[in-house]
Amino acid sequence: MMDIFGALQPLGIETGTALLLGLLLILLVMGIPLAFVTLLVTLIFALGWFGPNVVPLITSRVYSFVTSFVFVSVPMFVLMAAILDRSGIARDLFAAMRLIGGRLRGGVAVQTIFVAVVLAAMSGIIGGEVVLLGLIALPQMLTQGYDRRLAIGVVCAGGSLGTMVPPSIVLIIYGLTANVSIGDLFTAAFVPGLTLALLYVLYVLARAYLTPSAVPDPVTEPVATAEKLRLARGLVLPVLVVVMVLGSIYGGIASVTEASAVGVAGVILSTILRGEFSWAMLRGAAMQTLQTVGMIVWIGIGASALVGVFNLMGGIRFVSELITGISDNPTVIILFMMAILFVLGMFLDWVGIALLTMPIFVPIVTQLGLDPVWFGVLFAMNMQVSFLSPPFGPAAFYLKSVTPPEISLGEIFRSLLPFISLQILAVGLLILFPGLAMY
Repeated sequence: MMDIFGALQPLGIETGTALLLGLLLILLVMGIPLAFVTLLVTLIFALGWFGPNVVPLITSRVYSFVTSFVFVSVPMFVLMAAILDRSGIARDLFAAMRLIGGRLRGGVAVQTIFVAVVLAAMSGIIGGEVVLLGLIALPQMLTQGYDRRLAIGVVCAGGSLGTMVPPSIVLIIYGLTANVSIGDLFTAAFVPGLTLALLYVLYVLARAYLTPSAVPDPVTEPVATAEKLRLARGLVLPVLVVVMVLGSIYGGIASVTEASAVGVAGVILSTILRGEFSWAMLRGAAMQTLQTVGMIVWIGIGASALVGVFNLMGGIRFVSELITGISDNPTVIILFMMAILFVLGMFLDWVGIALLTMPIFVPIVTQLGLDPVWFGVLFAMNMQVSFLSPPFGPAAFYLKSVTPPEISLGEIFRSLLPFISLQILAVGLLILFPGLAMY
């Protein structure tokens, strides 16, 4: 048994890196969850490269990850999303947006994107948003005669905006991994997130006016003042929660962790004022939060341990030299990183991608003289693509769970192609014009 300890080290870092990546790929293809794959590979290479004495170093790295104070904000924002799932706030918000999009050609699709932005600013979780919009907005668009692929794309792409719009959990995990201020990340991501939403709106309007058959004629009946007031009430509580969360962060009143707790209190208060609060609802939301956060924590533990062992092996230095040796042009290196993230996003969960790649990429970015805050926003924008891209784009699977049977998963992925193109365009704009994030 003792013969296996240190048996891998004579192979060298080049062969060791190839073996590590190959073993990861084989185990993932076998269908084993990423958290267990990373822990198993960590154990094999820790013992095979160094022996049992390295285990305490791994556990200390994992401990520092899971005990980070900022990490407390993750379950808080997930809990906000879970309570939103169980309330009627999103439905009333969607109805209230008729005041904006009611008379506009393609207005229901436009208001769906606006609702998606507000929901993203309330919780930062994409799964619940896609499902909510799939239940609320998609049936309305299909009933009114919207082009089916346009309606599907709007719901999936809009529901995924939680990746970019603060308080994004993607940005929180990146900040923890890269040791970057999460408040700065939220500030930097605000304009790029709205820019992406605007690209979606412009695409919808272009389809509405260039291919009139894609959308129905706008509603021309006037809305009574009393009805306007009733609908407007649906905007008050969501906007108030957004102001409480983002206003407290941007105003320097509260940290991200404290603002997340304020947000949970605001959403719970909203359900009480609406007469929807019950202990059963709170318990169901808490259980959903435990499931989601448990997955994030286990992936984080596995990825942190694996990166720690790989770093001790000298792998991070080896890969960094490999990447920086591609070109002397920083833009070429950034594009190469984006290509790696794009490919990984087709197969891996964003949490694993962040925790596995950012310890390698962020030091390179800093070495190139680029801002890691800007790169964090760029990473979040790239993860937008991963949520939609086949074969494992999670947004498509979330939507499929609530669509009519005649809408196949293949049709959903085909519907997302124009929106994936817009996301790639947004990545390109952010690389060409860093000022979008660093204003």
